[in-house]
Formats: sequence, C-alpha cells, structure tokens
Amino acid sequence: MNDKTEIRQVTVISGKGGTGKTSLISSLAFLLQGYTILADADVDAADLYLIFPPEKSEETEYYGTKKAVIDFDKCTKCMKCYESCRYGAIDQEINIEIVRCEGCGLCKHVCPVDAITMVERVSGNYFVSDTRIGRMVHAKLVPGEESSGLLVAEVRKKALEVAKEDNKSLVLIDGSPGIGCPVISSLSGSHMAIVVCEPTVSGKHDLERVLELLKQFNIPGFIVVNKSDINMDITNEIEEKFGKEFPIIAKIPHNHIFTQAMIEKKTVVEIDSKDKSVTDIQEMIENIAKLILEKLKIIHKNSF
Repeated sequence: MNDKTEIRQVTVISGKGGTGKTSLISSLAFLLQGYTILADADVDAADLYLIFPPEKSEETEYYGTKKAVIDFDKCTKCMKCYESCRYGAIDQEINIEIVRCEGCGLCKHVCPVDAITMVERVSGNYFVSDTRIGRMVHAKLVPGEESSGLLVAEVRKKALEVAKEDNKSLVLIDGSPGIGCPVISSLSGSHMAIVVCEPTVSGKHDLERVLELLKQFNIPGFIVVNKSDINMDITNEIEEKFGKEFPIIAKIPHNHIFTQAMIEKKTVVEIDSKDKSVTDIQEMIENIAKLILEKLKIIHKNSF
C-alpha cells in the first residue's frame, strides 16, 4: 500500500447489545488479520480484549469534558452558580459534585467574581496493544463520563495511524450498540457497515433505526441476521422490508458454537469441529470476509 492509497474502514454495529456483534467481528478480524487493524469503539464496555488478550500495550490518557473548579479565596457565595446549575452539581455550600458536572461552563459564565475555572480532567485511556492477530486499538472510558463519542473519534484516528504504520489497507471497527453519539462517531468516515440483528419484534425495530442512520450518512450497509431460525417469519419480514436497499449477506442459525468460542476465548472460526452446522456457520463468516474485500476492492492475497 502506498501513501496515496486510502485506508478503508468497515464498522460492525447492532441496534442493541447481545446480538452476536462481537463474535462476528472477532471472527472477521481473525480471518482478515493480514489486511486489517482492529479497533474496539465500544468504549463504554469494550470486550474484544477478552478474545484477543493484549500482550503489550501503549497507553495514552484521554482528556474529555472539562469540569468546574471553584477558587474559594475568590468566592463570595453569592449563590448564582448554585441557582444556575440545572444538573444539581453545585450544593448550597458551593461544593461541586464532579460526577454530576456536565462541563457546560454556565457557572463560570454567571460568576461575578471569576472564581470558577473549567479544568481539563482525565476522562479515560486508549491503548494500542499487540495481540495474537496483530495490533488492536481499544479504550476505556471512566464510569460516568459523558464524552464517549469523542473518545471513539480518538480510537478511530489512532487506528488509522496504526494501519498506515503497519501497511494495512483496512480498519475493522467494533461499534457500540444503539444509535447514539458513540455509534455516530464510529460510523464517521466508514466506507461500509455491517449490521447484526436478531429476528424479534424489538430486534426488527432496532434494525430499522440503525438503517435510517446509515441512510443519513450515505453509508452502504449489509445485514447479518443472527439466530435467524428462532423466528423465520420475522427473518423473512426483515428481508422483504429492508433487503433491497440493505442486502442480507448471512442468515446464521442459533448454535452452541458462539458460547463455546467465548468460553475458550477463541473466535468462532477457530473452533475445530466436524459438526456440519458449525462448519456451515464458519463458511458463512468466511464469505462475509471475502465480501468485504470484494466490495472495498482490496486484493485478496490468500485463502482463509
């Protein structure tokens, strides 16, 4: 890959947690390790490190939302900050409860004696780790911090830097579930999205919300229906309603292999099995990996 070649980004997302998204992306990362850097953008509950334990990490502090600090030598206790704070972060003794402070800066603005300063504070950490499939970028947000979208942006930025350093053509991003700020941040700049869903009433609704998000960002999307056989009527409804605009690229039946792989801290495609139901699922995942390379026009150098 030369310096002018654009590194492609693929984000795997889901409308809610527990759909099998991490099981899928870890398997894709294992298959595509010759091409990709893995980025875990689920900074509130990162879990890819459980499957790919870090062997060595480079850690960087992340400074997110600023927090208010009061200089009591200047403070006259006029109570304007207390009266103005809509988050209840300032009590009647003019003490600031850091967890409640949203960093909006209104208290600083209304203070008549300039006794309040907005101070940067460590909101989390992000890591570049060596793993058994290559380098992975992941992060940990401090509980209660609100700047997860900004931390996701740092993870993506760092992953692109690492991909360039390692001469990789692809960044594979594990997005957060839902449609909130972290998901929007993980999708920014993506060339392709894979949406994992389950065939339930709520799963169909969550899928629809995610696909609307992809439309707004004009990102090509592909659907993977996991546990497709638990309700074939809804699986068929999903295909009829969304399949023309967002093709279903795999219907994965419910199978014990996902739980077994998690217990063994392996990816689904690493499990050695002669069970045809397992090998069929592994073949489906291999086909998804091939599809990614094909759609993004990445030269496929070897077989899986």
